[in-house]
Amino acid sequence: MTDAVAADFLPILAAETPRRSFVVSLHDVAPRTRDVSQKILETLRDAGVRTTSLLVVPNYHKKESATGDENFVSWLRDLEERGHEIVIHGYFHERPRRSREGLREKFMTRFYTQDEGEFFDLDYEESLARITKARDEFKAARLSPIGFVAPAWLLSDAAERAARDAGMQYTTRIDSVLDLLTHEREPTRSLVYSTRSQWRRAASLGWNAALARILEMRDLARLSIHPPDFEVRKIWAQILSCVERFSRTRNPTTYRDWIAGQRTNRKAA
Repeated sequence: MTDAVAADFLPILAAETPRRSFVVSLHDVAPRTRDVSQKILETLRDAGVRTTSLLVVPNYHKKESATGDENFVSWLRDLEERGHEIVIHGYFHERPRRSREGLREKFMTRFYTQDEGEFFDLDYEESLARITKARDEFKAARLSPIGFVAPAWLLSDAAERAARDAGMQYTTRIDSVLDLLTHEREPTRSLVYSTRSQWRRAASLGWNAALARILEMRDLARLSIHPPDFEVRKIWAQILSCVERFSRTRNPTTYRDWIAGQRTNRKAA
């Protein structure tokens, strides 16, 4: 794929109804990623997206407590006041390897997500404990998350039930958004990139160019950004192209506000 194609891959979009929405989520927000996350948010703002869903890791790889860093919490509060949404993103964002894992488990937790599929096969009790702990820590820090998104979107059925029982109002997977209160599921696959190797970067550029065209037909378009995306020139150029075009034809919003709008629309119907 040429640089030109990578940077400008979407055709001019037809005019769309105001009902169509665009959610940009920033993943793996933590004290260690604050600086690059701030740069990403500033660039998104200049490109037309002023509110995002911020997926905050409570204790990234068991090395730093998000709510234990007062400067970080103050930064999050300020973003929340400006319309961004705080989302609970796992708890540790890591899954220790286990003995006697099958090929599927190894593929999903090692190759696909590099040992970060924390809730891939976590049982109900531990899932509930971690989500509840995150919820309480965020609440004590005067943050107001209503959504839970598992790392790499790998969420077992038991963990989904735990998220609902912990009072979370929605979750997302790579191919859908689920209202945990009404059980309504919106099928829409998120644009997302992998930067871990050259072949993954090339595959991401091609796949997301095609997927973006498909998303033109969806009421909800989703873009998921990870901090390393900002450092890869071709990928960041494609992301900005997507942001600029979708934000001109859709309403940039958060998962929280999109869910609220869907509930209102259903009541009015």
